[in-house]
Amino acid sequence: MDFVSEMKAKAAKNPKRLVLPEGSEERIIRTARILMDEKLASSVTLLGKAADIQDFARTQGIDIDDIDIINTETNSNLNKYADVYYQLRKNKGMTPEQAKNDMTDTLRWGAMMLYMGDADAMVAGSVKTTGDVLRAGLAIVGTAPGIKTASSCFVISGMDPQFGKDGAMIFSDCAVVPNPLAEQLADITECAAKSCREFLNAEPVVALLSFSTKGSAKHDDVAKVQNTVEILEKREPSFIFDGELQADAALVPSVLDKKAPGSPVRGKVNVLIFPDLNAGNIGYKLVQRLGKAQAYGPFLQGFAKPISDLSRGASIDDIVITCAVTLARAK
Repeated sequence: MDFVSEMKAKAAKNPKRLVLPEGSEERIIRTARILMDEKLASSVTLLGKAADIQDFARTQGIDIDDIDIINTETNSNLNKYADVYYQLRKNKGMTPEQAKNDMTDTLRWGAMMLYMGDADAMVAGSVKTTGDVLRAGLAIVGTAPGIKTASSCFVISGMDPQFGKDGAMIFSDCAVVPNPLAEQLADITECAAKSCREFLNAEPVVALLSFSTKGSAKHDDVAKVQNTVEILEKREPSFIFDGELQADAALVPSVLDKKAPGSPVRGKVNVLIFPDLNAGNIGYKLVQRLGKAQAYGPFLQGFAKPISDLSRGASIDDIVITCAVTLARAK
């Protein structure tokens, strides 16, 4: 079973509640119908003005009778949500009046539904930017215990089956943190390891990449990865990792034997951690295009609840897949 089929099967096995903050967008309305038809969610909530959503659905012949619609400006939960938001942000200068105004924003409302347990997963970004999605998620949902950095990963599949788990690997971070500090890179590594378990159903074996292997080069960028490894060693995470490693050493056992003999990741790497966004973004796109691999994502990681970001150019199929993956992650 391929990655998409596995995620859909996982979502359908135990359907959860999804909120879509950009509920007036036509791709989102069509996605909501597909998710309910395929039984990938127990419920779907569209945020937006009911008249606009209903008018579009009616003209397009889309049945939305079993899909919830919330107008954040008039919903009865506005005062309750605004008060919770004020309590969360008052130490940062938030006032009750500003909190009520801010809570009409559909991204914040969707994040508050997650925080309050009124939804299990959120997907946005078809209209709003990644920065908008991240800010709403961080301000309300926050990061997972022990993690301070939200980041992303891609699932890269369809590669030579000798690599990763049957040709599938986790690449991180390729979309969110431009130049992470060592502490942030350690957070990214821990989150990517968790993503490996969720997406590949495999125990993570992680390589922290660099242009140096075990001190073969001296540079601040190399030192950052070395410091990250030291931080992880102190945290004692429940997965195997090694670094700093050049990509060929991480992936080819005979090369690793020469450059880092005795490495615990030999022949088993299924998670690649890139030192910065330049390397990560370039790396996954090279593998996708030159290697003709499938690249799924980016999927956000590190949040306390499942939140996913979309490309504003995402197709309906892309959105359905992202929703299925996000629902599959929901507890």
